[in-house]
Amino acid sequence: MDIFKTTRAMFHLPEGMTYLDGNSLGPLPYAAQDRVDAMIRDQWGEMLITGWNKAGWMEQPSRVGDRVGRLIGAEAGHVVMGDTLSIKVYQALASALELNPDRKVILSDSGNFPSDLYMAEGLIRMLDRGLELRVVAPEEVEAALGEDIAVMMLTQVDYRSGRMHDMARLTDLAHKAGAIAVWDLAHSAGAVPVDVAGANVDFAIGCSYKYLNSGPGGPAFIYVAPRHAEVVNPALSGWLGHAAPFAFDLTYKPGAGIERMRVGTPPVIQLAALEAALDIWDMVDMTDVRARAVELSELFINEVETRCPELTLASPRNAAQRGSQVSFTHSEGYAIMQALIAHGVIGDFRAPDILRFGITPLYVSHDDIMGAATTLQEIMEGRLWDRDAYRIRARVT
Repeated sequence: MDIFKTTRAMFHLPEGMTYLDGNSLGPLPYAAQDRVDAMIRDQWGEMLITGWNKAGWMEQPSRVGDRVGRLIGAEAGHVVMGDTLSIKVYQALASALELNPDRKVILSDSGNFPSDLYMAEGLIRMLDRGLELRVVAPEEVEAALGEDIAVMMLTQVDYRSGRMHDMARLTDLAHKAGAIAVWDLAHSAGAVPVDVAGANVDFAIGCSYKYLNSGPGGPAFIYVAPRHAEVVNPALSGWLGHAAPFAFDLTYKPGAGIERMRVGTPPVIQLAALEAALDIWDMVDMTDVRARAVELSELFINEVETRCPELTLASPRNAAQRGSQVSFTHSEGYAIMQALIAHGVIGDFRAPDILRFGITPLYVSHDDIMGAATTLQEIMEGRLWDRDAYRIRARVT
């Protein structure tokens, strides 16, 4: 039995649509709709505020965190859910800097997601103690790991090209240089096999609405290595990160371990959707997911390059250096993507010229790949993208 035929049937995929954008927003699992409906009706509706105890809402961020932790190779009890990815970046970076107080440089690369860099810039301004954000090209990170680096903060899989850093190697080099390693797994969790414990990562963060299919605005996660869990001081010392939230002390005392990385009230409804999505992930092994993703990605690259020579591959050709997405460039990339969407193939565009396609085996099939390549060929050969309407930039691209 092909497990991916089974998992595909568990997602709502609109008729006539080929969905290759799960690297940006995963589709709706049928079970998530039922789970959220039941939660709203039976828990919120019937239990009201008693649901915090009766339905286990207060423990939900840690319970779900352990399930996400399985997908990133984390030790049990060291991942917690809540807030947004930007908030978790801020938490991880602030804690990492405090662990390395004698150094002043945050090292990142130009392939990092801009929001991570924005959060670093804001933290530097707020701390006002001479910190510096140093951004180098991805291939220059290793050489830049000098004795002045306090924190190395990288996204494992480049959101534009899909280029993938060697997390274990760079973490080891960062530690040898005396730096703390922070990894953003937004395009890794559920996309590629990850082993944060095996790689000796210090902090990791990521979101759940892409490959993990928790829905738009789904909660983020943060991982703290066991060696740091009881010593980090959260910069965002929120109520639910307190050791005794319902003691209502007027001064902050951090909770035990990963609990101290909680900030505000957890998004219980969204976590219910994520729990349903994770039931599907429990059915598969990441090694099998990766193997199928590589197979489908290689097929897509071969078909597009054969059919659409005007497009240039922007992703690494070597699958071992690529995440679970494939990107191409074209000077009219935005208009081409809008034409594709209008013809039922959903990918997305990233400035300045990248057409991006998520290869997500839980619901993307061989036939989807072939159909998408055929449609792209028709659009390129017929110049169907060459319309003013396809050049009008929407707020979300």
